[in-house]
Amino acid sequence: MYWNPSVERMNQKDLVDLQNRKLKALVFYAYEYSPFYRRKFKEIGLNPWDFNGLKDLHKLPFTSKRDLRENYPFGMFAVPLSQIVRFHASSGTTGKPTVVGYTKNDIDVWVECLCRGLTSCGVTSEDIVQIAYGYGLFTGGLGFHYAVERLGASVIPASAGNTRRQIELMKDLHTTVICCTPSYMLYMSEVAREMGVDIRDTKLRMGIFGAEPWSEETRRRIEDKTGITAYDVYGTSELGGPLFTECVERNGIHIWADHYLIEIVDPETGEVLSEGEKGELVVTTLSKEALPLIRWRTGDITYMESDKCACGRTHPRIMRILGRTDDMIIVRGVNVFPSQIEHVLMQVPELGEHYVIILDRKPDGLDEMTIQVELSDRAKIDRTTDILELERRVEELLKEYLNVRAKVEIVNPGTLQRFEGKAKRIVDRRKI
Repeated sequence: MYWNPSVERMNQKDLVDLQNRKLKALVFYAYEYSPFYRRKFKEIGLNPWDFNGLKDLHKLPFTSKRDLRENYPFGMFAVPLSQIVRFHASSGTTGKPTVVGYTKNDIDVWVECLCRGLTSCGVTSEDIVQIAYGYGLFTGGLGFHYAVERLGASVIPASAGNTRRQIELMKDLHTTVICCTPSYMLYMSEVAREMGVDIRDTKLRMGIFGAEPWSEETRRRIEDKTGITAYDVYGTSELGGPLFTECVERNGIHIWADHYLIEIVDPETGEVLSEGEKGELVVTTLSKEALPLIRWRTGDITYMESDKCACGRTHPRIMRILGRTDDMIIVRGVNVFPSQIEHVLMQVPELGEHYVIILDRKPDGLDEMTIQVELSDRAKIDRTTDILELERRVEELLKEYLNVRAKVEIVNPGTLQRFEGKAKRIVDRRKI
């Protein structure tokens, strides 16, 4: 067990005092060793000797992905390359890639944080953990790999893809915990059924799912189809890969406040929001050496709770990620997140788990949103009139929940593309 009650149950005063000391040290460190932050501080007239810790947090500048791209590849590093023990990088599919470097201590903190999370949701040294996140430049595979080994559990480094082989490994090696994206778990359950395998008959008891937003309804679908308990995980490569999970209470994701300081801000204005208000997650790294980040704008939409969890841990929690500022869809002036659409679809038992959102612009200049969603293979519908009635009912549910009209097209099971990594939910065909 990797359980540190003296830290994880630290009283709030001691936790705030620790954050205050580490934040002050971070500002000095960034000014001294990061040319990027020294320049930023000088631009806004911030003198580290005049910085008073948490009460001056709002005076510090935000850091964005654009900063990483503009300083590609090493311009934001605060250590010489001789101290970098590992690189990870984004794919660059939406622009210039971002590169993240880690010192040995950065890796140790990353592993420690994820070990705390895995322990909090019940992973032990007796488990056999199948990692179906991608290895390589993506942080998911190696992040889980190192943490599982540190816990003393057994690792199956399956990586993403080769789904039939995943099912065989799960059966033959008695996998007890699976780590992958939630959409891939749903796909694996389909493939297992095609192979004549009932996941309930395997040793699998738990799944830890992340890397894409997913809803409580999707959690229930996964658990109903497989019989496992599903947990949420959060992290980004810039912060250190997968870092934080839900605990057994499954009432938010614990953020380890001795290493990370979080805020929720208005995505448009940057104004700090109150507890419970939904906004963009902003994170300051309190322990990172190679790539310290001050007020890092993650782009993820959530809200925060700081009350002590029923598990006894006192560190703050973020609730399920609702979407990203960069995948928010604006349709006829209304902001819509794919996770909101999923929330509605997954409440309709006749619908399957796979869907795609298609955006078009009509000749009159108005946006049109079409949602293609598969019929559940368990649905007892075979008449066209029943399909049309179901489409109409789902359209009404979406209109009520989203306050914008969408066209719904129900297609046969197995029609839509499956993904072995992050699911691609949006096809934007609008010419703007």
